[in-house]
Amino acid sequence: MERTASITRTTKETDIAVRLNLDGSGKADISTGIGFFDHMLNGFARHGLFDLECHVKGDLEVDCHHTIEDTGIVLGQAIREAVGDKKGIVRYGTCILPMDESLVLCSLDLSGRPYYVSDAEFPTERVGEMDTQMVKEFFYAISYSAGMNLHFKMLSGGNSHHMIEGMFKAFAKALDMAVAHDPRITDVLSTKGSL
Repeated sequence: MERTASITRTTKETDIAVRLNLDGSGKADISTGIGFFDHMLNGFARHGLFDLECHVKGDLEVDCHHTIEDTGIVLGQAIREAVGDKKGIVRYGTCILPMDESLVLCSLDLSGRPYYVSDAEFPTERVGEMDTQMVKEFFYAISYSAGMNLHFKMLSGGNSHHMIEGMFKAFAKALDMAVAHDPRITDVLSTKGSL
């Protein structure tokens, strides 16, 4: 049975609708109003083999902050809902991903305990219409609303575009690994008996 979630969230700053299928094939229908962010979300869907619909109307006349952060909140909620009770899933995922001169490590744990750590420092303030400081805000929002430990290490940097794209793709691969089922896990992978 496919693991899916549909989440909508409307505030005075953003109107967001996300549909996520963890057991998809990498199809994406993305429109956030920020071209580079759309490109990153398309890459996340494709490389994680998730089906993702994400439609956002945000107050871009202010800046990109609310649109990107709130999308992270809603996508994190969708991940949490789609994963369900976590019975039988691997729980942990790690990926070291090369993107040209950049090399990114992403490691995560669907523990139910949110925590975000990253050492990524970007050489430019923007890529397209996206402020590079928003990468942290996006992944922080996902980690907290999904209830996951999420760590990034930039093993080698370089071009901001490559560094950010590497982070999104590594996150996709690590999440795909973490939500995979293992027939040897009959309940949840925890000595406490719950996640």
